[in-house]
Amino acid sequence: MSGSRDVVLGRVRRALADVPASERPEDVPVPRDYRATHTDDDPARTLDLLAANLADYRARVHHCGQDELPSLVAELLAAQGSRSVVVPTGLPPAWLSRAEGVEVVTDDPGLTHARLDAVGSVITGCAVAVAETGTLVLDASPDQGGRRISLIPDHHICVVRAPGQVVASVPLALPRLDPARPLTWISGPSATSDIELDRVEGVHGPRVLDVIIATTDD
Repeated sequence: MSGSRDVVLGRVRRALADVPASERPEDVPVPRDYRATHTDDDPARTLDLLAANLADYRARVHHCGQDELPSLVAELLAAQGSRSVVVPTGLPPAWLSRAEGVEVVTDDPGLTHARLDAVGSVITGCAVAVAETGTLVLDASPDQGGRRISLIPDHHICVVRAPGQVVASVPLALPRLDPARPLTWISGPSATSDIELDRVEGVHGPRVLDVIIATTDD
């Protein structure tokens, strides 16, 4: 392993041998004339593709209007049997306005991992959703909270505001994201397979992922 590592690093050093020490990546323009997406510029088809790829990853996909969102959130929490839900500090309060009898736990520094593990569900927004890969990206914005809350609870409800937060491809998503922020890329429920390809879900994160594609005016 060490020998292979040395070979790779050696090639990198040779490739950079003539690069001035003061040069920065932004000093040398790189042509990016490649195709940024394989999806045509049709918002409706992009949303359909996102839903199809999310479902292919075994996420449960739901569609609703902005006014229907609180009722749908309440239905999903009830169906999961969750009596408590953790929320980021900036989550719109209206999203949980119909969730009667559910304890709301706020994501804050005092929330211990043990307490978080006992919570039934988590609900977050997202930074962007990528249709071609069925991927949700969280960046710890106020409506998404710290990374741990999307990894420890067994049930994650993620709200995607459409069409504004939906893009066709990863190259179109990257300019919307700040690389200095803690980015979490989610493609379906957490899962892994052993050598015999037996799928096990919930190993590194939630076993159940509900994605709400909410049509909004923004």
